[in-house]
Amino acid sequence: VRLAESGGGLVQAGGSLRLSCEVSGFSDDYYAIGWFRQAPGKEREGVACVSKTDGSTYYVNSVKGRFTGSRDSAKPTVYLQMNSLKPEATAVYYCAAPRSGPYYDCSTSIVTQEGWYDYWGRGTQVTVSR
Repeated sequence: VRLAESGGGLVQAGGSLRLSCEVSGFSDDYYAIGWFRQAPGKEREGVACVSKTDGSTYYVNSVKGRFTGSRDSAKPTVYLQMNSLKPEATAVYYCAAPRSGPYYDCSTSIVTQEGWYDYWGRGTQVTVSR
């Protein structure tokens, strides 16, 4: 399984970016994609989850209402739309996936835990300027 993030970049505070996570290697659509970020000097944290299978989503409180996850019905791709970005959102953003199986639901907070995931992308840099 391979994951590839794209869509990062430099944006002013209040701006928007849409991240993409392209997935390959799964034989079906029974998987979820978690979104994580790691700011300089900080631990990696989970911020959102999007189920490719059923479209369920989960967001941590700090991004709820500003970040929206979605899935592409035609491609093995999941998105994270990030609006009203703040400077503290500056980080490397990663997408991750658990192994195929009954792990495609994003409705509980366990999906923000790194240990839930088996596969990781290399990350994409998001920089929000003041």
